[in-house]
Amino acid sequence: MQNLLHVNKVSKAYGQQVILDQASFSVGERKKIAVIGRNGAGKSTLFKIITGQEEADLGEIIVSDHTHIGYLEQEENFQDDDTVLSYLLRESGEESWACATVASKFDLKDEKLESLISSLSGGYQMRVKLSAMLLKKPNIILLDEPTNYLDLSTTLLLEKFLVDYNGAYLIISHDRNFIKNTCNEVLEIERGQAYYFPNTLEHYFSHKSKRLEADFNFNKKQEKKKEHLQSFIDRFGAKASKAAQAKSKAKQIEKLETVDIGKDLADVRIKILNTDQTNGFAWRLTDLAIGYGNKKVANDICLDIEKGVRIAVLGDNGQGKSTFLRTLAEDISPVDGALKKFGNLNVAYYAQHVSAAMSGNKTVEQYLQDSAGYSFVNEEIYKMAGNFLFRGDDLKKPISILSGGEKARLCIAGILLHKNDVLLLDEPTSHLDFETVEVLAQSLAETNVTIIFVSHDRMFINLLSTKILEVKDGTIKQFYGDFADYIEHLESQTVLVDENPKERFKKNGLNEYKALQKEKKMIERQLRRVEKEIKDLIKEKDKIVQKLIDHPKGFDPELNRQIKKLELKIITAEEEWFTISEK
Repeated sequence: MQNLLHVNKVSKAYGQQVILDQASFSVGERKKIAVIGRNGAGKSTLFKIITGQEEADLGEIIVSDHTHIGYLEQEENFQDDDTVLSYLLRESGEESWACATVASKFDLKDEKLESLISSLSGGYQMRVKLSAMLLKKPNIILLDEPTNYLDLSTTLLLEKFLVDYNGAYLIISHDRNFIKNTCNEVLEIERGQAYYFPNTLEHYFSHKSKRLEADFNFNKKQEKKKEHLQSFIDRFGAKASKAAQAKSKAKQIEKLETVDIGKDLADVRIKILNTDQTNGFAWRLTDLAIGYGNKKVANDICLDIEKGVRIAVLGDNGQGKSTFLRTLAEDISPVDGALKKFGNLNVAYYAQHVSAAMSGNKTVEQYLQDSAGYSFVNEEIYKMAGNFLFRGDDLKKPISILSGGEKARLCIAGILLHKNDVLLLDEPTSHLDFETVEVLAQSLAETNVTIIFVSHDRMFINLLSTKILEVKDGTIKQFYGDFADYIEHLESQTVLVDENPKERFKKNGLNEYKALQKEKKMIERQLRRVEKEIKDLIKEKDKIVQKLIDHPKGFDPELNRQIKKLELKIITAEEEWFTISEK
């Protein structure tokens, strides 16, 4: 198996903060690797160094001649007037039919191809970036938090695509289920080092725990040996007859080495204040319609929301989940119907993209002090900061240098510096590491605060939710069942890309499968023929256009007629290609 990529003793620091310290690893063909580590550990920085967006202070990135890297990054590079198709054309340099083919794998077709990307939900924008990356035909892809803002249906679709993908990939993700379903090896970035493990995430955690235990036991034995040798030196070192032996023992002590375990990483501890409002209803929704201006996103919503419930709002992207939370938060007004809030509820709202918008030179400490106002003394503010792993020098960091996960932690810490009756949380787990997600879910579940949240993190939903609202078909209704029931319901309705036809038709006999394969090969031959025809026509048209460019004064109407004929043939051929590809 050939190496596609080798990271050789790479180091990177920002001022006094060391991110990577001589990190080394290799990636071979068809390797499926999960890149894990705490927020701010250097995972995204590593990807940017590999792709040349940042330079390493020391070390080198060795990329094989036959390696083609595809990179899915967290930041967006969309322009205001970009449609899905125009963006894919610009990013890939491919023909429109090729762009449409790849985009269709992620349900980006028909009117969506001509839609402005800015009008699409976060999940669909992620699909656009995935399509653009795949159009470049990489044999190794780097995915930085690909499931952030993806709905569960699209996450299942992406999982299936990755399982069937024939190249290699490195995935940064804090979605434990996603990693479990897509990766079979682990690369952990911790304290600047890269630790590679050739097995699954669960095996790695077990191995790491046993390794730490073994290292502690080894160090304990070494310290006991040192103590025994030192006691001999202390007792007999002054005697002339034992001086040689004491000197020998001192040399033995110098040779006794211990394993550098490093300082324990801080644990996340989150304390959330309870509310005094525990009985009755928080909201009553009667024939409610939500949306923007006169445009309805969902209507006919009739719900009673009790105080103390923990509701997961689930459904495909673009159906109205975030709009629903914004309406409850009174960030936007209802389009129609009645929305009645009972009592003087203190409602806190965490918006989906709020952490990404955080910037500037304000420090972590200043942000939390501003968030708390006069409600908390400094001691309580520092305690909340520590709960979210902001301690010591971290408090002096400007927000502008924080990672996505650190910004998300900071924003949530600011919200929790209040006594809230209701928490409206839109994707609170995006960018958070495994441990923080789990502790946040458990801490929220232990309070009596009413919680209504949107999330696609399956572990978070499972730990926290007591009720499910499904946003579907232009309305919002309660789903009667738990989260496991909902996933089963979703999988029964989700059509995954590139489903294995052999497995699908096995029950109907091998003959039907062979017939399908024969038909498939025939269609593929037809597609190749039409693709060649389109390329030849474009090439012929480009030659004529070049003639006109080279001789601008020698106007030839015949050449113009030839161009128009070729353009008609290209359109006809593209339509034929679309017809065949639909099969």
